[in-house]
Amino acid sequence: MDQRATRIQLFTFSSIPMRVFHLAWMAFFVCFFAWFAVAPLMPIIRNDLGLNKDQIANINIAAVAVTILVRLIIGPLCDRYGPRRTYTWLLALGALPVMGIAFAHSYMSFLFFRLCIGAIGASFVITQFHTSLMFAPNVVGTANATTAGWGNAGGGATQALMPWIVTAIAYLGVEQSMGWRIAMIVPGVMMLIMSVVYFRYAKDTAALDGAVYVSTTKGWDSFKMAASNYRVWMLFITYAACFGVELTIHNMASIYFVDHFSADIKTAGFYVGCFGLLALFARALGGIASDWIARTRGLDGRTTWLFMLILAEGLGLTGFAKSGDVNTAFLAMLAFGLFTHMACGATYSLTPFINTKAKGGVAGIIGAGGNVGAVLAGFMMKGATTPQTGLLLLGTLVAGSSVCAIVIRFSHEHKSEERRAYAAAVAMRDAANEAA
Repeated sequence: MDQRATRIQLFTFSSIPMRVFHLAWMAFFVCFFAWFAVAPLMPIIRNDLGLNKDQIANINIAAVAVTILVRLIIGPLCDRYGPRRTYTWLLALGALPVMGIAFAHSYMSFLFFRLCIGAIGASFVITQFHTSLMFAPNVVGTANATTAGWGNAGGGATQALMPWIVTAIAYLGVEQSMGWRIAMIVPGVMMLIMSVVYFRYAKDTAALDGAVYVSTTKGWDSFKMAASNYRVWMLFITYAACFGVELTIHNMASIYFVDHFSADIKTAGFYVGCFGLLALFARALGGIASDWIARTRGLDGRTTWLFMLILAEGLGLTGFAKSGDVNTAFLAMLAFGLFTHMACGATYSLTPFINTKAKGGVAGIIGAGGNVGAVLAGFMMKGATTPQTGLLLLGTLVAGSSVCAIVIRFSHEHKSEERRAYAAAVAMRDAANEAA
């Protein structure tokens, strides 16, 4: 198992795998917080910069579009240089446009900074790559889903907290047009601090000496190996259907609740914040269930579980689109949001088993799928006659994409090797429990 952990001990910080576990989700939390920090403030920014509907749609698309390219690049970079250095540089450089957007005074300058901020969404790939190196097959799905879920909760936290930060600044006598700009400095500083912490305390491998990561695959070779596997593209589509929807809701839901249901900005932020905070447990639940199902049904069980979650998400999203009042819409959003987050966790519970020689390439391509889904959904929402029509069509497409999960098949040799690795990890875990 290369000293990978066979158990998740949440309150243990001395072991390298658990230290990386906590640093990975905290770094992703900070990145996700910064990535969508402007989203709950868009009703204010819209008035300040005089943005129209199409311009707001373009901004939402820009927020997730560049992440596609950066996620494709960042996976092979992890394979080449290791996760510790890659994460440190992403955090440090990503902080610049987060703080820089505070100086935007036109649509074009705001669009430029929003596009650049999208690059930090690639932090997800590094998080998944790093935890995949740290945990054995019996718990890697749970580890990946939990770190991603707790990190994703940064999207919920920013929806709930950024309006209050602006409100607090306003109490000091600062105008709203200046308040949102000052508020954007906060997530940028958080990223700079986290870059130092990650470089100082994270390790590349689970070895006792925390050895520096040594590449066994060149970055481009990793990408080519991943891209030649049809299973990667099936998961690319399923991740577009779940994480793409999650990003879409983060981008448009605040304005949707304000414009369609006449909610105020703090109430809308609270509602969308609750959707994001489902990630605190729902992603992990999707991964835990996937690991549990794999005990008896192996890789086929993991794919069937993912199919069920994507189908339920699509049906729930159509229910949200048809909601006629704010309370029903809020409850429907929480319902389909639960399946959305669980599906994200289930996807990355399956990802580490696709190709162990190209983990970065696989994680990067599948992760990019989430942003492709968000971009396509953004254009769909932009072209729809009403937001409800766009959401209804989106829900239908999500439900249909669930088929991609059940067409994934593995060879007998592949499944046998996975079973052997799973059994070995369980045996090591049981031995450690007995020794304790």
